[in-house]
Amino acid sequence: MIPFFHRPPFERYIKKLVEKPLKNLFQEAVMDILTNPYCGQIKVGDLQGFWGYDIQYKGINYEIAYVIIENDDGSPQSVVFYMAGTRENFWNEIKRYLR
Repeated sequence: MIPFFHRPPFERYIKKLVEKPLKNLFQEAVMDILTNPYCGQIKVGDLQGFWGYDIQYKGINYEIAYVIIENDDGSPQSVVFYMAGTRENFWNEIKRYLR
């Protein structure tokens, strides 16, 4: 498992989750990402460098946005979790956060 960091929006969203099964799904997703950072989908265009990991719970799609920091040899050094939330307008919120 590689080291990780999280930005305030990610931490706030996870902290606000009330439903225990959903919180557990997010924890499992984070563990999956830390075990294999390349398991998500890489983004292109404005969001180049970001990766997205999808979670589905009770018919609602959730997303985790993260960046992989790599060593000089291309191996993952650490993961930075930027944001988590429902899929609706998710990537627009990321763009707004980065401005």
